[in-house]
Amino acid sequence: MDVRAMALLAGTASTTLFVASYLPMLVRAVRTRDLRSYSRSSLVIANVGNVVQAGYIISLPVGPLWFLHGFYLVSSALMLTLHLRHGTRPPVAGPGGPATEPRWASDGAPDRHPSAPPDRGRVPTDQETR
Repeated sequence: MDVRAMALLAGTASTTLFVASYLPMLVRAVRTRDLRSYSRSSLVIANVGNVVQAGYIISLPVGPLWFLHGFYLVSSALMLTLHLRHGTRPPVAGPGGPATEPRWASDGAPDRHPSAPPDRGRVPTDQETR
């Protein structure tokens, strides 16, 4: 295998890995519309950087890097758009309630896993003391 073929194979493999690593975050952001944990300034800087880098990418021969950069351009723009629209709103409620909010027991205390250590800062409820 010559050097060009190896470089193309490496570029294709790395592009596939980068896209596969980014997709779960992108799917979750689109599905839940919960982007409160993302920094708007970071998303803006990423988009500006992608646009500037596009000037360099278009000077290269067409290959895996073009696809990867195109993916980053579209997905970064999508994340920024979603953040501008939904960044400060609570998450969309699904069948089990809000996507990232804790479930609340009838007494107002968050549900706790039975093996969780006791919360020393709160007063136990009547149900917990029985």
